Amino acid sequence: MNTMVREADALAQRVDAVDWFDVEEELNSHGCAMLPNLLSAEECDALSALYPHDRLYRSRVVMARHGFGRGEYKYFAYPLPPLIAGLRGELYPRLAPVANRWNETMGIDVRYPAEHAAFIARCHAAGQTRPTPLILQYAPDDYNCLHQDLYGEHVFPLQAAILLSEPGVDFTGGEFVMTEQRPRMQSRAEVVPLRKGDAVVFAVHHRPVQGTRGPYRVNLRHGVSRLRSGHRHTLGVIFHDAT
Repeated sequence: MNTMVREADALAQRVDAVDWFDVEEELNSHGCAMLPNLLSAEECDALSALYPHDRLYRSRVVMARHGFGRGEYKYFAYPLPPLIAGLRGELYPRLAPVANRWNETMGIDVRYPAEHAAFIARCHAAGQTRPTPLILQYAPDDYNCLHQDLYGEHVFPLQAAILLSEPGVDFTGGEFVMTEQRPRMQSRAEVVPLRKGDAVVFAVHHRPVQGTRGPYRVNLRHGVSRLRSGHRHTLGVIFHDAT
């Protein structure tokens, strides 16, 4: 068995070992859920080491130029590195049933196919052909403003971020932050205490909440607080492609 097959099998086993019932409960209750130790320290370091290799990427974004915050990120080009393609392929089938139940609850007609390849084919048929997985890089005083990753007509309502650096060792500050805005209420903040290799799955745009008069939609945004020291890398795994 070659190394690539072994790595793919190891990732599949880790994804299978996740308590997906608990993940769905957390997503339904809070709009986000942690997947501890999804990647090994070695895998995190290997992904971080890809950042300087511009041939792997289709574009680089300096956040300050666009009012997005401070820091920068790069979108991967196709073909994606095997580990990132594997994450998309393994996580999506676990999340598609949640996404379909959310849309049904919110009265949204869109349903998502069981396999990621079929959903990507839908994106590409609509002109959304540019890959969206990315690596973000932060230095002291960098931050990411609250935002939503919407890139076209077809949006998968959940995405994942994986911390590739170790808090308290590689950097301080730089917490992953979400806010949730319910109608006629002040925004609620959620800080997710990620460690190196941990993933957080979270709502891209909105999610259903059960109210006294039935379900309603709440809007969510995510970002990263100011880095106090060191350097921080994060992998973003977005399941829809961009126009």
